[in-house]
Amino acid sequence: MMSDKNSPSVLETNILYLAIAFLLITVGAKSQAKEVYTGLLITEYLIILLPVLFYLNINGYSVKNNLRLNKVSLHQAMLVLLIVIFSYPVAVFFNLLGIILLNNFVQIRPNPVPIPSNLKEYVLGFLVIALTPGICEEIMFRGMIMRSYESLGKKKSIIYSAALFGLFHFNLQNLIGPIYLGILFGIIAYKTNSLISTMIGHTMNNTIALTIGYLFTNIGKELGENTDILNMPEGREMMIALVSLGLCALLFGFISYKLIKILPANNEGEIIELNTFIQEEPWIKDMNTKKRMSLIESLPILVVIFFFAFWNFKYLFI
Repeated sequence: MMSDKNSPSVLETNILYLAIAFLLITVGAKSQAKEVYTGLLITEYLIILLPVLFYLNINGYSVKNNLRLNKVSLHQAMLVLLIVIFSYPVAVFFNLLGIILLNNFVQIRPNPVPIPSNLKEYVLGFLVIALTPGICEEIMFRGMIMRSYESLGKKKSIIYSAALFGLFHFNLQNLIGPIYLGILFGIIAYKTNSLISTMIGHTMNNTIALTIGYLFTNIGKELGENTDILNMPEGREMMIALVSLGLCALLFGFISYKLIKILPANNEGEIIELNTFIQEEPWIKDMNTKKRMSLIESLPILVVIFFFAFWNFKYLFI
């Protein structure tokens, strides 16, 4: 079946997103519960990547154009790495705010993603936890979803795809940070006109988290502490941690903002000012399109939000 459109419609994309989300919390969750690394590979390649590529191909949509499979320069790649490194504390700060709020109502649970305890596990973790999601999830979110949402305007395509990216983690404790990173990756995707750059950035972000967990685990072992228990600081300690991380996030966020400003654009003449995300940037058009998502188009997303609420209620409150 060949299509005369360049990319899937919003409704098509939302229905596919709903289907993949359902597979994630059923087949994906069960496979990860049996063996986490194998389960993650099944989730990323068979549940996320394969349906997206299959849908684009069977409907005659250009994979290269929809997924922005364009080259990036070494200069761009290095700047993307720096942007993500300096943005990491900002994402952590946003997640911490959410966790502090949740801590008043529920018991905060440790991250279910396995933390490597030796070099072999670290290399395996890099391949499965850092690199694989960096490829598969970018193809879905900054690829197909963001491209189809361009009919609503590029500003909305960045924000909506970032929100769906956050929801897709199905973890209320890890919601705000991924949304922030989704916006960041969306801006990078548009400015470089390449998904390769966001794959690099996504992989780098996951690698930082993996490395911090690996180092923390090994330091804890040397000190004889149990790193499997998540102890939230309270009172004065919490305030000191929040203020310190907030100041760090503010400084590093400013640096990442400046790095995004100097990131070379590659958008083949898409010239207009962008005042919403990066002031006076001349690299994006149709930023403020007024078209809205219809109720019918929104229905699959509303179902996913229901899944998200039910899943987290069961996980955190029961």
